Amino acid sequence: MASSSSSSLIQRPQATPTSPKDEPKETTPAPKPKPTNQSTPPQTFSQQLLTSTAHLANLLPTGTLLAFQLLTPVFTHNGSCDHVTYQLTRGLLALLACSCFLASLTDSWRSPHDSQVYYGFVTRGGMWLFNYPDDYPPTDLSKYRLKFIDLIHAVLSVLVFGAVALRDKNAIGLLYI
Repeated sequence: MASSSSSSLIQRPQATPTSPKDEPKETTPAPKPKPTNQSTPPQTFSQQLLTSTAHLANLLPTGTLLAFQLLTPVFTHNGSCDHVTYQLTRGLLALLACSCFLASLTDSWRSPHDSQVYYGFVTRGGMWLFNYPDDYPPTDLSKYRLKFIDLIHAVLSVLVFGAVALRDKNAIGLLYI
């Protein structure tokens, strides 16, 4: 049986090039046709919704809310009401609201001198960088001025923080009862 299976195999002889004419030539791939004025396909509703949600998440005060969620049980003693915890909770809310407002007015800038990213506050005169080295030549940052829309964004961030923070069960137990 083993001899019959080996005899049924047919072996093809491999062609060996005998002259340079017979050698296979290297072929270059044909250039791909260029697309003719094809635009990107329109986004579906779900893609637009996810993109809008991602942009909205950049504008919300998530860091401030996380700090509030971590610190509220400590400051309120889990909603127990006395004068000290009441004042501490009001102070925490005021401090975090100020933090939320100021965080909305921060921005970053990449230096052309060393390609480092520097951070600062946006002011009416331009951006004020607080970690820019003194030995670099001064850079004109007056085009990064505080605009009216920046103030609206900051105020709305504080309002969103206040709406979420004042719905916390510990804050409700302390401030409203």
